[in-house]
Amino acid sequence: MEIYRLPALSDNYIFLLFDAATQTAAVVDPAEPEPVLRQLQQLGATLTTIFNTHHHADHVGANRSLLQHFPNVMVYGSEVDRGRIPGQQVFLSENDRVAFAGREAHIYFLPGHTRAHIAYYFPPVMGDDWGELFCGDTLFAGGCGRLFEGTPQQMLTSLTKLRSLPDTTRIWCAHEYTLKNLEFAITVEGDNLALQERLRAVQAARQRDEATVPSTLGLEKQTNPFLRWDVAALQATANTTDPAQTFARIRGLKDQF
Repeated sequence: MEIYRLPALSDNYIFLLFDAATQTAAVVDPAEPEPVLRQLQQLGATLTTIFNTHHHADHVGANRSLLQHFPNVMVYGSEVDRGRIPGQQVFLSENDRVAFAGREAHIYFLPGHTRAHIAYYFPPVMGDDWGELFCGDTLFAGGCGRLFEGTPQQMLTSLTKLRSLPDTTRIWCAHEYTLKNLEFAITVEGDNLALQERLRAVQAARQRDEATVPSTLGLEKQTNPFLRWDVAALQATANTTDPAQTFARIRGLKDQF
């Protein structure tokens, strides 16, 4: 399974999964059709699958257009998003499985950013390979999604699920928000040496107009404040040791940043 990162809109990423053996492709959160169609043409691939993480327009905006080009495409999304994802035919819940390119993705139900958000996790083929997590707007490189329809406790529970995955999991998040996220992170955990180093590296990468996605879960655990609610420095910033309150107060600071 080859993964292509396609920039879209102002700061979105669409991910195209390609199975060279069958010349077929799946797409994750197609914000707009043109980048997808261009990549399919370059690969000589047929689109068979759309994997949506949630219903927001910048994640489903190309569904109808892609269905016009490829009428047999199957559209996957959350059971809780029923009626909100254009063309949806498959309604997924926690612990469901979906297959592509001979690999099986595990479905995680992740309410918080929206009430219906899901993620698709492809475990590694071999023990030391990368796992691939397509997590939409739940977990970002250096950050997490805003709470539009969910509560802090729901988002904490969702992020706890993701934090339990192996460190060798690549984080294919849907936006290029990393620099802004790390600029905030340093304000709430300024003594974190790994975070300081990461911020410098991301500043340099963005000056070169390089993408910072995918990240890795191991790096996120070291530097992302929204996976570090049980770290003393962040609890001190939040003035509480309660996990949900710590998360909520750090998220509130980010909302005002």
